[in-house]
Amino acid sequence: MLKQAHLYIKGDVIGVGFRAWTKIQAKITGVTGWVRNHEDGFVETVIQGDEKKVKSIIDSIKQGPPVSHVQDVEVYWQDAKEIFDGFEIRK
Repeated sequence: MLKQAHLYIKGDVIGVGFRAWTKIQAKITGVTGWVRNHEDGFVETVIQGDEKKVKSIIDSIKQGPPVSHVQDVEVYWQDAKEIFDGFEIRK
């Protein structure tokens, strides 16, 4: 069954390759969605997929890539209103 999570990632996550790293993690995990920098200084992402895979990438995001420092991740489970074909970096 398709699950969707909307995440707000706070900390030292802008300018450290976080979006590109997230896209790679999504490909490895097999989830779809998007990621973008938010103008207020955090990273926002929507992830869709099988619940086990979504939870797996959320665990990875909470750690972040080695050059980042994740302080907080807010996770909101939602009903999917749009189905994504892949995972993209949005502006």
